[in-house]
Amino acid sequence: MARYPDAAAASRYEALLQLLRTADVVWNASRSFFQAWDLGPSQFNVLNLLGSHPNGLSQTELGRQLVTHRSNVTGLVDRLEKRGLVLRREAAADRRAYRVVLTKEGARLLKQVLARYYAEADQVWKDVPAAKISGLLSTLDQVARNAAGMNREPKLDSKS
Repeated sequence: MARYPDAAAASRYEALLQLLRTADVVWNASRSFFQAWDLGPSQFNVLNLLGSHPNGLSQTELGRQLVTHRSNVTGLVDRLEKRGLVLRREAAADRRAYRVVLTKEGARLLKQVLARYYAEADQVWKDVPAAKISGLLSTLDQVARNAAGMNREPKLDSKS
């Protein structure tokens, strides 16, 4: 059985586990939700980003903004392009680079999905006061910054 140095450490550990469980539940629910449009959550994220960038984004820019690893961007764009939802256009400044833009069909699908998406997102946050959501956003931002700082090899205790 795990032993914690104090009650605060035990609470932090339980909070981290609950955060991971919640992320897993939300991810699985979003996968199920987007299936109605034959999309995955990451594909939706691409469409949603492009919807707010009429001139498109480079694949590098998409990679920076997506909630997915950059190495997946090419495959995501390939699948969306095959469905006619996005298009790669040569970038004016660099013909080796492409700007990914939403097609009319992609914009139509995005509009259809967003109408339901916002309603579902409201249900996820039902009964949670706005002040708590604001505090949670701040807390999650701090947790993300702290976790980013852990991106190194752990030091093993020689007593273990």
